[in-house]
Amino acid sequence: MERHHPRRWLAAFGLSTCLAGSALAESTVEVFTTAGEPVINVPSGMVVIELDAPGRLDAALSQDLPADPEVAEGFMRERMSVPEWQETAERYADSYLGLARAWQLGVEKVPAVVIDGRYVIYGQPDVAEAVREAERLLGQEGRR
Repeated sequence: MERHHPRRWLAAFGLSTCLAGSALAESTVEVFTTAGEPVINVPSGMVVIELDAPGRLDAALSQDLPADPEVAEGFMRERMSVPEWQETAERYADSYLGLARAWQLGVEKVPAVVIDGRYVIYGQPDVAEAVREAERLLGQEGRR
């Protein structure tokens, strides 16, 4: 899976487009999954939001912390004083924004490919195929 610069996935909230075909040419596509449900064939520039990222970051940050809360606090203050901490803090913020977006959209399971915040294809790990399926369904809907 392609990794993205922090905050870059915010483009999925309305700034990015997916040029998958005529029916979805100007659509916003958001992809939600977890590390245990990887997706494939993600079109270039499309962002994948892993909903379990906050928990994984929590586990990484608390790894090797002593049981004594005061000592652990000192360790964390030390970790937060290094220049690399800003990147970690941004990843943390981004991961929670992604989780909030999924909640806002009502995402019920993963993988989920959401089109324009209105249409969702669940259970298809091949993102390009999910977009084609959505395009086919939206095309049929337009002919009615």
